Amino acid sequence: MSDLYDYGSFTMPGEAGYEELTLQLAKKWGSDVIRDCDGTKLSEQLLSAGMDVYSTICIIRDHNVFIHEHPEYQQQVFLESERVLATSSTVSIDLLSGYFSKQFAVNKNSTSYWQVYDRTSDTVVPRINWSYDAESDSVTIQGTAQWHHYSVNFLAFRIWEEINMYNHVTNSWEKEPLKQLDPRYPEVQEYLRSWLITWCEEHEETDVVRFTSLFYNFVWIWGSDERNPFLFTDWASYDFTVSPLALDQFAREYGYRLTSEDFINQGYRNPNHLAWKQKMVDYLWFTNRFVCSFAKELVDIVHRYGKKAYVFYDDSWVGMEPQSEAFGTIGFDGIIKCVFSAFEARLCSSVPGKLTHELRLHPYLFPVGLGGAPTFKEGGNPALDAQKYWVQVRRALLRAPIDRIGLGGILHLVEGFPDFVDAIADIAKQFRMIKDLHTRSSVYKVDLKVGILTSWGKLRTWTCGGHFHEHPDLDLINILESLAGLPYEVEFLSFDEVTQKNLEKIDVLINAGFAGSSWSGGEHWKDDKIITTLTEWVHAGGVFVGVNEPSAVQGYANNLRM
Repeated sequence: MSDLYDYGSFTMPGEAGYEELTLQLAKKWGSDVIRDCDGTKLSEQLLSAGMDVYSTICIIRDHNVFIHEHPEYQQQVFLESERVLATSSTVSIDLLSGYFSKQFAVNKNSTSYWQVYDRTSDTVVPRINWSYDAESDSVTIQGTAQWHHYSVNFLAFRIWEEINMYNHVTNSWEKEPLKQLDPRYPEVQEYLRSWLITWCEEHEETDVVRFTSLFYNFVWIWGSDERNPFLFTDWASYDFTVSPLALDQFAREYGYRLTSEDFINQGYRNPNHLAWKQKMVDYLWFTNRFVCSFAKELVDIVHRYGKKAYVFYDDSWVGMEPQSEAFGTIGFDGIIKCVFSAFEARLCSSVPGKLTHELRLHPYLFPVGLGGAPTFKEGGNPALDAQKYWVQVRRALLRAPIDRIGLGGILHLVEGFPDFVDAIADIAKQFRMIKDLHTRSSVYKVDLKVGILTSWGKLRTWTCGGHFHEHPDLDLINILESLAGLPYEVEFLSFDEVTQKNLEKIDVLINAGFAGSSWSGGEHWKDDKIITTLTEWVHAGGVFVGVNEPSAVQGYANNLRM
């Protein structure tokens, strides 16, 4: 491959104490940017090595001193206690039973936002019938119906930032666990503005401030049983954005109040694959406006110091919604997405605006991968992993341009894995060649436009939420993975956009998912205007492709028969 492709457009992690290794790999991989990562630092020798510098900040993390002084400003979540069977007229429930004790602590001053439920009859237990014991963190319910199950919805502080928690456990770190601040509170906003100003003044060497990410992490609830460590996770759920202040501000703005049960949702919560009720959609946009408005203030600070601001489209990304209008007002200079698959590369490239679009490749430089399998340790084969992921990602890069690629993690772990080092060097050259091809001509396309019809529409462009691969319940993710490398134009439509005018430009419309899901459409299929519009479009020659249970909704059998 030509020497023209030996250098540039590659971001590598560096590590103090491993300067010689870092500089050797920088030359081999053609790195023009060096970055730090959670758990590593850059030395003066690396900072002055001639590469641009990305400095990683997680704006809501690493403020333990302030949090110890103001624990009321920690982030929170509504949890549901274990469901306890009533064998008599009184039931006592240990609120945190079954949860990871290092992740949560009951907010003892928030009982006015709690609810106790008879889950058998799906009814709220009157407040007069239950009491909370703050010393034991338990709730006692009086007058229970025998053989009914009961549970408590309660607010808990999240006392260990989830990504830091994962990194600690994965790498067996013996460092102080990092807590997380909720910037919804004005006092926290004032503190973070001041903190960022000081940080920028102390980091003259930084060219790009890499926000990882903004304020609220995707939901990741851990359990106490090692056999079932993750009780619930979803890449696009808003569970971790809640607080008493957020609930009160929402009520003032919208004229109605959300309850704990709106978040718990009979125990289903509100994952991305469920069709959300309008209340939660309102809450999404309420959160999006706040996240983007305060993020703009922080990015403006970074720009005043002559630095660029990039954001990581993972971890604490919830609320920024890169396909929303509000996101464009923040002023980010770049967006970075970690990728395993083609659809994730398209997810990054599709973010609108004059941004640098960068992919962080896998495997991450950690001993084990996200699934727990060994990577940079005995039994791992990171070179093979890298090539497998790259083959998938490369399909998408041939369809839509990306500006940069890179790696993250603990660099010295690559020692002893020379095949991986060589694989990354080859991948970097391939990427530069593909990037160059995009400058020489436009991509070949077939004159056929595919529409993807979901409840979310363009808000979930090129994703079903997170790193799903061949998931049996997510037919759409496999369809997106296929389309990501095919020569078709793809557009994402919501049911509100189903009009004859919008459908005129669509040749094939795909609706895929199980009944009631956000992907198949759920309650939207009760709207006869949608049925009529689509039926007329198909009658005129449009192609409707349904997978699994398209158009299915309870009480409306055989809605769409084409």
